[in-house]
Amino acid sequence: MFSPSQEAFVYSKAPFPAFCGGFGSGKTASAIARIMRLKRLCPNQDVAYYLPTYGLVEDIAYKRFPALFEKLGLNYKLNKQQARLTTDIGDIIFRTMDNPDRIVGYEVAHSILDELDTLPGDKARDVWNKVIARNRQKAYTVNGDSVPNTVAVATTPEGFRFVYDRWVKNKVDGYELIKAKTADNAHNLPDGYIENLKNSYPSNLLQAYLEGEFVNLTAGSVYAEFDRTLNYCNTKIHFNEPLHIGLDFNVTKMAAVVYVLRDTNPHAVMEFTDVFDTPAMCQLIKSRFQGHAIYIYPDASGQARKSNNASESDLSILRQAGFTVLVNSRNPAVKDRVLATNNMIHSQGVRRLFVNTDACPALTESLEKQAYDKNGEPDKSSGLDHVIDAATYFIAYKYPITPQAVKRIQLIGL
Repeated sequence: MFSPSQEAFVYSKAPFPAFCGGFGSGKTASAIARIMRLKRLCPNQDVAYYLPTYGLVEDIAYKRFPALFEKLGLNYKLNKQQARLTTDIGDIIFRTMDNPDRIVGYEVAHSILDELDTLPGDKARDVWNKVIARNRQKAYTVNGDSVPNTVAVATTPEGFRFVYDRWVKNKVDGYELIKAKTADNAHNLPDGYIENLKNSYPSNLLQAYLEGEFVNLTAGSVYAEFDRTLNYCNTKIHFNEPLHIGLDFNVTKMAAVVYVLRDTNPHAVMEFTDVFDTPAMCQLIKSRFQGHAIYIYPDASGQARKSNNASESDLSILRQAGFTVLVNSRNPAVKDRVLATNNMIHSQGVRRLFVNTDACPALTESLEKQAYDKNGEPDKSSGLDHVIDAATYFIAYKYPITPQAVKRIQLIGL
């Protein structure tokens, strides 16, 4: 059952409709429903579905579309090499938005871009222009009526970025903005979902991620609730206790933050900064912490990067050093790491993340000073990002805000 905002988007006849809604407002479901409507209406025309990364194409497009076609009893053939679904009602092409230069070599009549506003403004604009250039299959006629080509967007508002600029600030004819609140789709959400959002997100983000409103995400500190007094601890490492270490890979700028657990709460008790490479970091950790069980929570890109030996990945080096490496197949979104960390810093009057500010001066400074850049992302130009990245890889893995990730952590039992 569609909400009014979902129905308006699915059946919109505007050349450029945008569904702008909070988390759980049904954006992706609406995008898929719109694709199915267009395919039934214009079976001889192709439709392109764009997602930010290939991982999301695998997780969303390659799973949800085949399941939907099987449910409807329609034949289909998924060609992952060509990223194309051939069906009884025409083809659906899947593409990513991470590299605009690859949006070439095909033509479609309709396109839908899922989470366009998560891209930096300039990149989103480049993607938008490239997608419009691909939308050049001739318009289809149904019972004498022409069905014009369309390019639609379904996204969360990410500050005053591209979607705000194109659909609000510089709106022209043909650009239709449809706003949606998370509450509009409450009948399709699990019990407690909206309340959990309210408890998990900083108040300055609730308007965007719950109400679907454009708000300023670029001002102020990324970790505004951190307080070096209220989040302070003088915790020391106990004899042979397990150590949990967040790790960021950067040659000559490697960083690590060492945590211990007290009543299931993380206490940052030591930091390493400006370490040369992965072998040097391994040697440093082994020499400092003999007799301790070491759990490493690294940057997932270490599976591909090379350090010291061209035949070894950084993660392999860590494992060969005898450490237990806990890492997902890809890094969580930066936004998810920030939200998970802020949730531990302060939520509902409770502080769970504590920092020995004497032993971790760089981490303390970064938590206090890191700000958002002009694109609404944590600023990386100030040099404060390496130790913060190391610290938050551990937080996002061990204390994630997603129910699925929570269940995974519980099953592991760490």
